[in-house]
Amino acid sequence: MALNPSYDAIGKGFVQQYYALFDDPAQRPNLMNLYNAETSFMTFEGMQLQGAVKIMEKFNSLTFQKINRIITTVDSQPMFDGGVLINVLGRLQKITYKNVYYELSI
Repeated sequence: MALNPSYDAIGKGFVQQYYALFDDPAQRPNLMNLYNAETSFMTFEGMQLQGAVKIMEKFNSLTFQKINRIITTVDSQPMFDGGVLINVLGRLQKITYKNVYYELSI
């Protein structure tokens, strides 16, 4: 299969949609639709989670309701199967104003 020439626009659009859902507590459950029920993986502070249900359980266990996010870069790479690998780098700031650095690959 050919590489997707729109990989950069797809990556940036996906990140925008993802965080719009994540930041709205009423819409956050819809993130489950973006994860595969069995094969999606997430590592959070050294804890490895597999599957949409486990990932959503982790999101629901987070203690903050609002967080400031400063995205430094969104790097997207085309995949040979037509997909897009997205790497997001930035900084999170809780309401307590403690900085937390993060990196997200989707």
